[in-house]
Amino acid sequence: LKSKKDSRLYIGSTSNIQARLKAHNEGKVESTKTRKPFELIYFEGCTSKKKSEERELYFKTGFGRGFLKNRL
Repeated sequence: LKSKKDSRLYIGSTSNIQARLKAHNEGKVESTKTRKPFELIYFEGCTSKKKSEERELYFKTGFGRGFLKNRL
């Protein structure tokens, strides 16, 4: 997700992307409530929760953020 307020990214994983985006935009997520609204700019589907968590951790590294920067 990208904050329309400060252009910073939020990286996370969820099993329900629409509900999660709605929660962020309604200010129900403590860590992002001051940075709303958000827009979905990139997502990946994964075949397991474990794989999803691994991808989330990767995107939170310098290499992962570099990947996203080049991709977007």
